[in-house]
Amino acid sequence: MQNGMHTDTERCVRAVQSKDARFDGWFFTAVLTTRIYCRPSCPVVPPKPENMTFYPSAAACQQAGFRACKRCRPDTSPGSPQWNQRADLVARAMRLIGDGIVDREGVPGLATRLGYSTRQIERQLLAELGAGPLALARAQRAQTARLLIETTPLPMAEIAFAAGFSSIRTFNDTVREVFALSPSELRARLPKGRTGAATPGVLSLRLPFRAPLNPDNLFGHLAATAVPGVEEWRDGAYRRTLRLPYGHGIVALTPQPDHIACRLTLSDLRDLPVAISRCRRMLDLDADPVAVDDQLRTDPLLAPLVDKAPGRRVPRTVDEAEFAVRAVLGQQVSTAAARTHAARLVTAHGEPVDDPEGGLTHLFPSPEALAALDPESLAMPRTRRTTFTTLVHQLADGTLHLGVESDWEEARARLLSLPGFGPWTVDVIAMRALGDPDAFLPTDLGIRRAAQELGLPSTPAALTARAAAWRPWRAYAVQYLWATDSHPINFLPV
Repeated sequence: MQNGMHTDTERCVRAVQSKDARFDGWFFTAVLTTRIYCRPSCPVVPPKPENMTFYPSAAACQQAGFRACKRCRPDTSPGSPQWNQRADLVARAMRLIGDGIVDREGVPGLATRLGYSTRQIERQLLAELGAGPLALARAQRAQTARLLIETTPLPMAEIAFAAGFSSIRTFNDTVREVFALSPSELRARLPKGRTGAATPGVLSLRLPFRAPLNPDNLFGHLAATAVPGVEEWRDGAYRRTLRLPYGHGIVALTPQPDHIACRLTLSDLRDLPVAISRCRRMLDLDADPVAVDDQLRTDPLLAPLVDKAPGRRVPRTVDEAEFAVRAVLGQQVSTAAARTHAARLVTAHGEPVDDPEGGLTHLFPSPEALAALDPESLAMPRTRRTTFTTLVHQLADGTLHLGVESDWEEARARLLSLPGFGPWTVDVIAMRALGDPDAFLPTDLGIRRAAQELGLPSTPAALTARAAAWRPWRAYAVQYLWATDSHPINFLPV
């Protein structure tokens, strides 16, 4: 699917008339007669084509004076898959806005992180999304406000603050403008007893995704590699601690047939949008599985794997620096040994947290804490120790930055220049931490075994040549190839 799908009127009209949920988040339909905007799969009778106009973002609809539909709730669509599959300025800006940077650091902070002027960023976002960074951040605040109004019994003043509004008045005006209802009217529309649990700081919500979604390798991978104290699998949910801008959190994520159930405990409610954004990213929920699987099916040797279990996602991370450290700990050792190494670091250098349910004890140590440790205390070969200490020092002093806004190629080059970083480590970080959908691991033992079994070329060079036809989705091909093995990462824990 191309950028700017909203400009292809005929295609958009077809998607709306067939109520095709695959296009939710790709574009929004604004109805000229009612001044309401909807997602493509809205259940109401579609308007006449001449009364429809299309926008690339909810923020653009709101700026043009349209209100969100009360039936299909377009603000709860999955995000556009474009921001995960692209590495250009607009995509990196969108990932940062999703991570709450505009609310915390303003548009100048966004520009500084991307290395461009505020004018360049505003111009590019406006050209592609029909809205600038402030409008996009405002749409996100409105969405967070609605979520808190509908899922918690919190007083409105607390919700306004938690959603990132600077005043109660702005909160009231924005909610009324976007949803055509006041905050208290929004809450009054809920069925009795629907406003969430009264446990302070605990929120239960649903994370939408585009179907199909195969949870096996996604949750299987996270559970099989879980670091004790930081992550666990319990009662059908993956739980982990989160280091967030204003405090910390604990999340429990449970796969359901049509959504992911998410239970969040936060020390500061202002971290809600960031926590949601990071969990969605970790579970790759904004992916377009139909586009991915259609492309991979064109290879006759991959097609049976895709048909058997479509909708595989790439398990990612909530913290890029943490993942890079764990990738080094996992070099040339088993999954179990990597977990043991990481668990020792967590106990010695992680920040303790309180888990009301027990089981989780720490945040994963920050690069600053790891840079301060005595290298001699690390139970690993001297060369690996050098790799580890170089990485954590560069992460701690900012020489190396791994974040949602990272330029994938630039980050790869920086990682490759570090001692002990070969193509496998760099690509596994690109795939799972940076989110590059085309990262590929031709030297990985599991991949080579799977290739041999399927009759694909098994030498790295020949396999890379064959995999050119799978681009730009080679990271997903990796998931399908890994899944041919009986390793625990491929199965939902019982």
